[in-house]
Amino acid sequence: MNPFDDFAAIIGIDWADRKHDLCLKSFDSEILEYSILEHKPEAIEDWANDLRLRFEGRPVGICIESRKVPLIHALLKYDFLVLFPVNSQTLCRYRRALVPSSAKDDPSDARLLLELVLRHPDQFKPWQPQSAQMRTLAQLVEHRRTLVADRVRTTNRLTATLKLYFPQVLDWFEDKATLVFCEFLEKWPTLQAAKRARKATLERFFHEHNSRYAEVIEKR
Repeated sequence: MNPFDDFAAIIGIDWADRKHDLCLKSFDSEILEYSILEHKPEAIEDWANDLRLRFEGRPVGICIESRKVPLIHALLKYDFLVLFPVNSQTLCRYRRALVPSSAKDDPSDARLLLELVLRHPDQFKPWQPQSAQMRTLAQLVEHRRTLVADRVRTTNRLTATLKLYFPQVLDWFEDKATLVFCEFLEKWPTLQAAKRARKATLERFFHEHNSRYAEVIEKR
């Protein structure tokens, strides 16, 4: 049984930041239609509405490279569009197998995506998106993961630099990703500067940064 029996058409989309290359195949024609879609909300809205009118609201398959691209989230609002995400590595291997020459007249990724899903429909299931709340949560988790990775990279670079000229401060603070550590370095950026500071000044600094364990302050 052909999984596309109820579909009016299928479209391969080679997405980019500013524009997307499209390859459309209507199931009542053998002609492939190529076009370009701007990545603008109004352009996407007009394009989707034209598809709905042209195919009378029947399902239209969308073959696209990844689940994380912004275009996918823009297309989720249209109930007649059925998304078939394709893994980037799968597309890459398919491209190398069919067009090893990489010549200018080779078929576009939009056409390759369309052909890949049409030829192997059992390998590509329609994506059933999660609820809007879950998609929002997933994006927030991804942003948090990126921020944590950025913090680790920055802390590692700072630690490597301090090892060259101020290694003592690394022993004074266990956690380098803290406000007290960063502001201590801003105030006393070298060992010489720290040694010139008065004990009362240092104690006041740590108290103002909620470091109140006397033994820790004394050790520092």
